[in-house]
Amino acid sequence: MSNPPRPPGGRTWPLAVVETAAIGENVEIGEFAIVRAGAVLGNGVVIHPHAVIAAGVILGDGVEVFPGAFLGREPKGAGATARQPSFERTLKIGAGCSIGPHAVIYYDVEIGEGTLIGDGASIREQCRIGSRCIVSRYVTINYNTSVGDRTKIMDGSHITGNCTLGADVFVSTLVGSTNDNTIGKQGYSAEHVVGPTIRDGAMVGAGAILLPAVVIGERAVVGAGSVVTRDVEPDAVVMGVPARPIRPRET
Repeated sequence: MSNPPRPPGGRTWPLAVVETAAIGENVEIGEFAIVRAGAVLGNGVVIHPHAVIAAGVILGDGVEVFPGAFLGREPKGAGATARQPSFERTLKIGAGCSIGPHAVIYYDVEIGEGTLIGDGASIREQCRIGSRCIVSRYVTINYNTSVGDRTKIMDGSHITGNCTLGADVFVSTLVGSTNDNTIGKQGYSAEHVVGPTIRDGAMVGAGAILLPAVVIGERAVVGAGSVVTRDVEPDAVVMGVPARPIRPRET
């Protein structure tokens, strides 16, 4: 069995499994971390103990990956899902990002520079996350979802598949979103399984529920605990079950 390639300068991390030579300068790799062949680590990257960096993962300069994170998970349907996962075996994380303990980021994800991924967060395949975002603790972002720059998604919220969030959006804690009014009875097709769209600058309060395909207009505000069953006009404030317009948003 041949030895794995040696990084430039002959650096070694004897208590870690490091199979790639594509490692920049001033990189730290902790005990029992795994970095597979084909991964690329930029300058100043820090990999904490027990993190897993799969083949095809590209980490920009200054990325920090905390213990137990898994970057480059392959999606598996296990025969139980109507939607068959489709993905490219790449994962790109921009410079200066921080990936929290036990976060799981699947293949076919791109994350912009300076974004914070919180403890235990999960981001599925075909997602695109902008720069300077916050995906907070135990947030789940399902497949084929885009998140614009500077958007913040707070603890415990679920962003469903086929969803779109614009730039400068704020999603508070424990927000739920859905994408299928038939609850799976018609199987999966991208035409009828569609998540909400949240336009630039909109705000969604704690515990709100967004039903399939609704559009939250630019700078609109959804009150805490509301159930949004229809589109929300730009600059509107809506509250209640179902959510109804209350007043225009104050500038």
